[in-house]
Amino acid sequence: MKIKNVALAATSLAAALVLSACGSGDSPGTAAGAPPVPSSAASPGSQQVSAEHNAADIAFVQGMIPHHRQAVEMAKLADDRAGDGVKDLATRIEQAQGPEIEQMRGFLTAWGAPESGPMSSMPGMESGAMGGMQGMMSGQEMAQLGQASGAEFDRMFLQMMTAHHEGAVQMARTELSAGVNPQAKALAQQIIDAQQAEITEMRGLLG
Repeated sequence: MKIKNVALAATSLAAALVLSACGSGDSPGTAAGAPPVPSSAASPGSQQVSAEHNAADIAFVQGMIPHHRQAVEMAKLADDRAGDGVKDLATRIEQAQGPEIEQMRGFLTAWGAPESGPMSSMPGMESGAMGGMQGMMSGQEMAQLGQASGAEFDRMFLQMMTAHHEGAVQMARTELSAGVNPQAKALAQQIIDAQQAEITEMRGLLG
């Protein structure tokens, strides 16, 4: 009887070891039956660009990129030419529009569209000289701004940037009415909200 009991005990122990080995294949820290975590999960804060878009979305982004770039160029001129109030405004413009340029470039990459396109693809974006195109300054106007300083620079900057912002707001409103991409339209609304507030601020600085 003792031999039979020992044999049964050995068999039970072997079975327990087999079951234990089968369970050890689970990943450390993963509870049995827990749903797997997708390896392709997006990192916090990342946002994939929606593929949904139309010609108006592309035209908006292609037009707004050079528009923003000129605003940043104008803002940089204020560094050593403007008074404190205008310099502070210019810094905020540069900090806001620089990242928006990169965001819009990401839109075009996701859509497989080039960074530049026919300027006539959006109302008011006629081909030809940049001056007058949705509030953008001509090369001559930019040169004049670059030669000014002090109170003269402040006045010219505020007048030019007000017109520039008004053009951007018009472009953004066109995107809201004609575009379909949710992220491009959200950016358009962001531009309207920010630049309308800055227009009010600039008019106050002009007196």
